[in-house]
Amino acid sequence: MAVKIRLRRIGAKKQPAYRIVIADSHSPRDGRFIEIVGHYNPLADPTEVVVDNERALHWLRNGAQPTEIVQRLLVKTGVWSAFTGEPMPEPPAAVTPEPAVAEAPAATGLAPEVVAEEVPVVEPPAEEEQPVAEAGASAEETIEAEEETAEAKEQSTEPEEQA
Repeated sequence: MAVKIRLRRIGAKKQPAYRIVIADSHSPRDGRFIEIVGHYNPLADPTEVVVDNERALHWLRNGAQPTEIVQRLLVKTGVWSAFTGEPMPEPPAAVTPEPAVAEAPAATGLAPEVVAEEVPVVEPPAEEEQPVAEAGASAEETIEAEEETAEAKEQSTEPEEQA
């Protein structure tokens, strides 16, 4: 008999909650099971995972195979690291950038100012030099110059006819 540690869906429509169960691999998802070892609520904030570590370790040591999702849940709770002997991975630290603070002159007694970090500006490379409209040129002349440039580009990209 192949034994799996997997999720059994409980909860109402569109409100999933799961039990972590030990079941025969041939049983249906929500069918017969051997034992309940925990529960998982993905809708809670933060996600709620409760596992009976002792029973989960017992079944893992006796050959029960966890599904991928259950294995990830066991890693989060530390059961998997106890089973494999590996150190428990550290949760990713939330990185919050702190604004740089410039020191204010001591004589003025003003509060320190927040200095924004400089971000390098990357300008796209210019394909061709566009004719710069004169300062006194009207909007119509500028549009005409742009249209002439576009026509010149179209003519240069058209394939030449072979004789």
